[in-house]
Amino acid sequence: MSIDQAEEINRLDGVASGSLYQTPAGVATIAYSTRIFGRYWHGRERCLEMGPAEGVGTEIIASFFSDLTLLEGSETFCQTLRRKFPAASVVHSLFEHYRPDRKFDVIVLGHVLEHVESPTDVLRLVRQWLTPTGIICSAVPNARSLHRQAAVIMGLLKSEYDLSALDLHHGHRRVYNPESFRRDFIEAGLKIDVFGGYWLKPVSNAQLESTWTPAMLDAFMQLGERYPDIAGEIYVIASR
Repeated sequence: MSIDQAEEINRLDGVASGSLYQTPAGVATIAYSTRIFGRYWHGRERCLEMGPAEGVGTEIIASFFSDLTLLEGSETFCQTLRRKFPAASVVHSLFEHYRPDRKFDVIVLGHVLEHVESPTDVLRLVRQWLTPTGIICSAVPNARSLHRQAAVIMGLLKSEYDLSALDLHHGHRRVYNPESFRRDFIEAGLKIDVFGGYWLKPVSNAQLESTWTPAMLDAFMQLGERYPDIAGEIYVIASR
């Protein structure tokens, strides 16, 4: 796996300098996905979170795990994480260059695989970092989300797989559908134990943030679990 370390770290620090993860919709999305993941964590002890950014999901993860490693490619984000989570081990490294000295019961990739250059290569590495009974918890945006389909009908996107202005701002490199998301795990030699979705998202973040209440956001997060194929976000729980 070949990647220019200096170029990629500069790119990640650029994303971090204009981060929008702590908007109301962004926080609600990350928190909800992390709570879904938490359904599978009981009895597990050692966790690695990859790409935690400012640590929105980490606040929930840290309540489950006292043995927590945070792997982040942006030094800007690492500084924030060290302040917020002094008990965690914060590692500044690209995923592709990380070589842990131990294995993990849980590895969290919340909104990570849409960012990396080669998702299957990263997943092959992550597979090696799991304990024999360990799990990977991963979530990504869904190309079939209602709001993306509506954007195509309105002519705002040429296809559901085009990167929007917000995608580009976040540093996304791709948009998954349910089949391509599962395929990357299978090609990496992983077994998908659970597939699902959350957040039935009818309009853009900016539109819903102007009028929606937290209760509305939570209701539509839950509705997305009923309709994963067209949910705004999709997730998998995978194992070796």
